[in-house]
Amino acid sequence: MTVIVRDLRPDVPADAEGFARVRRLALPYILFTSDSIRHDALRMPAGARYRPLVAEEDGEVIGTAQAHLAHDSTEPGQGLLNIYVRPDRTGRGAGRLLLRAAEEYLTARGATRLLTWVLDEPANRAFAERHGYRGSRSAHFLRLDLTGSALPPLPGTPPGVELRTAADFADDPRPLFELDAETMRDEPGDVAYEFSDYDAWIEQYWNHPLLDRDLTVAACVAGRPVAFSVAYTDGTTRYSTAMTGTARAHRGRGLAKLAKIHSLYRARATGVTEAFTGNDTGNAPMIAVNKWLGYEICATEVRHVRELG
Repeated sequence: MTVIVRDLRPDVPADAEGFARVRRLALPYILFTSDSIRHDALRMPAGARYRPLVAEEDGEVIGTAQAHLAHDSTEPGQGLLNIYVRPDRTGRGAGRLLLRAAEEYLTARGATRLLTWVLDEPANRAFAERHGYRGSRSAHFLRLDLTGSALPPLPGTPPGVELRTAADFADDPRPLFELDAETMRDEPGDVAYEFSDYDAWIEQYWNHPLLDRDLTVAACVAGRPVAFSVAYTDGTTRYSTAMTGTARAHRGRGLAKLAKIHSLYRARATGVTEAFTGNDTGNAPMIAVNKWLGYEICATEVRHVRELG
C-alpha cells in the first residue's frame, strides 16, 4: 500500500469530509466540518498563499496538512504548518511526506521561520524534534460538560453596559472587526498579528460557517462592543470559543467573563452539551475565567519552531 500526498480538492465532498474526519479524530478539541474545511480552502486571503494537503492511501484520506504564510503578521517570513494523521493510520510515513511537502512549499514562497503546533505527547514531540523543530510556548485545550456541570450564577451587568449578540450587528459588523483587531494585537503567541483589512475579515471570519452569531455575545458601552466572546458551533451539540477579549480601556471590569458566561447560558439553552476553549498557558486572566466557569484541561499542545537560514 502506497501513501501519496496531493492537494485537497475542496469542491469534492469526499475530500472535504475526509480532511475534516482526520482532524476530528486527531484533534477532537476543535470543531471541524466539511463546510469549514471548504471555507478555509476557498476563502483564505490570497496573501496567505494557503495550501491544504492530504495524504491518501488506497483512496482514503489518512493525513492532512495546512500550510500558509502569516500574511497578517507584522513580521514577514512567518510560515505556518500543521500536520495531523489519523491515530489509527500512523506509522505509514504520511506525516513525514506531508511535512516535507509543506516545508518545501513555504520555503519556496519566502518563509524563513516555520511554526507548527504539536500535541504534547512523546511520539509527536519526538517527530518534530527529529525534523529540526524546537519547543516553544504551550497552550491548553479545555472542556466543559454542560450536562453534568453547573454553570456559576449569572453575574450582574454593570450600569452603562448592554449585552448584545453578533446577530445584532448583522447590518454593520465593523465595530466587532475593530474590537477583534484591537484584542488580537494583545493575544499571547509567537507571531504578532495585525488585522487591517476589513473586507478580508468579513470574508474569512464574519462569514465563517462555524460562527454562531446568536451565541456570540458582546458587552457594549454607548452602543459599541468593548468585550466579546465569539462562539463556534458545528450543527450538533458541540460548541467552541473562538476568541474572548476586551478593549484595553475597559479591562479589569469582568466584561469578558460576563460575555462568555452569557454565551454559555445561551448555548446550553439551545441544546449544546459540550463546550471547548483554548488557553495559552501564560494567559493568567483567561485561565482564571475558564476555571471559574468550570472548564477542565483535556489536552496540551506545544508550539514548535524551525529557523531557516
